[in-house]
Amino acid sequence: MKLEFCSLSSSSSGNCYYLGNEFHGILVDAGISARSIRSFLVELGLSIERIMGIVVTHDHGDHVRGLQTLTRRHHIPVFTTTTIWKHIMALPDQKKITADCIRKIEPLHPFHLAGFDIEAFPVSHDTPETMGYHIRAGKSRITIVTDLGHICETAARYISAANFLVIESNYDEQMLMNGPYPAFLKKRISGNQGHLDNRHTSAFLAANMSTDLSHICLAHLSKNNNTPEKALNTLHATFTEKGIDLNGKPEIMVLKRNSPSERILIDS
Repeated sequence: MKLEFCSLSSSSSGNCYYLGNEFHGILVDAGISARSIRSFLVELGLSIERIMGIVVTHDHGDHVRGLQTLTRRHHIPVFTTTTIWKHIMALPDQKKITADCIRKIEPLHPFHLAGFDIEAFPVSHDTPETMGYHIRAGKSRITIVTDLGHICETAARYISAANFLVIESNYDEQMLMNGPYPAFLKKRISGNQGHLDNRHTSAFLAANMSTDLSHICLAHLSKNNNTPEKALNTLHATFTEKGIDLNGKPEIMVLKRNSPSERILIDS
């Protein structure tokens, strides 16, 4: 089975990730406008009709912005937990989500969608509930985890099991602490329910990544507190310090903040 991944947007302004096979595709989050999603898919030679469902990580606007239009205009089913649904439906701009498109799932209980076996797992973030997703198809094990303040035991298990990984590397610690954000916001971002910084992401991967990991996609970089160069340099420096010779594998890339990344073929 031919699989491909593409990030349509990955930042605090909006997050949306495409995963597809020869026949169908899914989105992980829809945090940009439905118009942008349609436009970006067309740029990639794909159509919105390929999308069989959207799985949602949590209720923050940068992950759900396009849901109302996508359900009402395109009738795409949306999958997430009961708790996350409750808080999405309380958002003023999401109250008109088409009820027939709501699909409730249970954490740690796999479900099947568009040729993928998908399992939601809880992560630590400042919402009532936030999920990462572990997605299997053939031999491929894809983990997407983009908003978490620390890597708990459960998340660690799914991250370590991936042979294709999308993981947050949100901020550079010095940039955040020396930057213009107020103290309360710096505390929120750097706390256990905030976001992962370059150093912690790199240290975890150096110690725990799967030996057959083919790709590391660094996601959700802050516009004000990080740069792609800092994220990549921290990762490479950490691997070098630990005596890890990458030799081109896994392939490492930083996902673009507000536009599609390159399409990545995934061995399945």
